Amino acid sequence: MQTQPRDHVRIADGARYAPTSVVKEEDRVVAPGEFQFAAAYLDHGHIYGQAGGLVEAGGTLTRVYDPDRTRLEAFCARFPQAKPADSFEAILADPNVQLVAAAAVPSERADIGIRVMRADKDYFTDKSPFTTLAQLQRARAVAQETRRKYMVYYSERLHNEAAWHAGELIMQGAVGRVLHVLITAPHRLSADSRPSWFFEKEKYGGILTDIGSHQVEQFLTYAGVADASVAFARVANLGHPAYPGLEDFGEFALVADSGAGCYARLDWFTPDGLPVWGDGRTMIVGTDGTMEVRKYTDIARQTPASKIFLSNGTVTTEIDCTGKIGYPYFGLLIRDVMHRTERAMTQDHAFLAAELSMRAQALADRGRDRQAPSIGRTH
Repeated sequence: MQTQPRDHVRIADGARYAPTSVVKEEDRVVAPGEFQFAAAYLDHGHIYGQAGGLVEAGGTLTRVYDPDRTRLEAFCARFPQAKPADSFEAILADPNVQLVAAAAVPSERADIGIRVMRADKDYFTDKSPFTTLAQLQRARAVAQETRRKYMVYYSERLHNEAAWHAGELIMQGAVGRVLHVLITAPHRLSADSRPSWFFEKEKYGGILTDIGSHQVEQFLTYAGVADASVAFARVANLGHPAYPGLEDFGEFALVADSGAGCYARLDWFTPDGLPVWGDGRTMIVGTDGTMEVRKYTDIARQTPASKIFLSNGTVTTEIDCTGKIGYPYFGLLIRDVMHRTERAMTQDHAFLAAELSMRAQALADRGRDRQAPSIGRTH
């Protein structure tokens, strides 16, 4: 499988970034029509990555629903095979639809997922999958009751070649036992193109709940973590007084049950001169080696780029993953839905990443409530 840029891959805009692959027929995991899915609630541009990944893996996109006509028409222009549904209920009632992919307003994702699972279908939502721990508790109960999947598009690992391959190398013992994971996750704000809900905390959940869920998920994967606690968390609005509901900076530290640690910093301060939406990086320290993952750019050298820099007891090497790894997650997800397995991601893992990010957010919120306003502070 090889990847290449397409017109709809807007690497400078994270809200619309949708990686694509040039897929050989033998790479598709199902025959045409064998796995049918629908898309709904197109509030975030990540739906294009969700739907595109499933289509490239062989999935058949049959239906789409959104109450906004403009969003619906734009989606159908990109995926003309998707026939508009008159209502979300029509999708839920379609016996041929096996999975519903959605990217609704974050605070609405849990209720939509519960409706999907109660309709005896699997759910594939954009991150963050929840904005409150109460939503998580309800979704957990329904997933257990219905035995349906509530899967999450943690795209910073699942839809990035270097980030995915890093996990494969770690599983092969490339750095030994993982001791610490450090993640930097800058994002471009592009405030003028964002919907109003993006700046309303009760709708997006806070910066750690939202984009922090990516970083928690990566740590759980790379360190092989079954549980962790939040040691430190902070959020702030450091530079955008015009948007008081926005948290433009966040950081947190986790300690796993294995003893492994994680520190992550995330922000909305990607400079305009950078040709990608964020210079995301992950640094991994193990007992036998170290690894750096440069997910989107090798700054001032190559853009776009997806690279791993590995050093261990036998090699020091640069691994260019661009166009070489593909995006195996989507084929694994399709097979999981069809065979009721958990090879792409376990349900416990998907829920734990969300839970820890929300617990970090709650800790940061308590700390912020005790602080003076952070905008314009002088020293």
